[in-house]
Amino acid sequence: MPNLFTVCGYKIYFWSNENDEPLHVHVSKGKPSPSATKIWLTSGGGGILAHNGSRIPEKELQTLMEFISAQFFLICLKWKEHFAVDSIRFYC
Repeated sequence: MPNLFTVCGYKIYFWSNENDEPLHVHVSKGKPSPSATKIWLTSGGGGILAHNGSRIPEKELQTLMEFISAQFFLICLKWKEHFAVDSIRFYC
């Protein structure tokens, strides 16, 4: 499970077994959790909240979403490297 970033105490990461899901990241404070907040990345470079399982407060969640969008290209690169793929599927 690669940890991509730590922002404001939140870890942003991939799970190693993503079952061929479209590009997304998980966000949690402290130890990663299977029920952590999940954010889909879109082909336009933005993000869509799949669910807020970590119960991140709205203001902090918006900051994290903006950060994730700003790191879009690096996240794509890391996804390709970690999952050894040449192309990426997006949620939309």
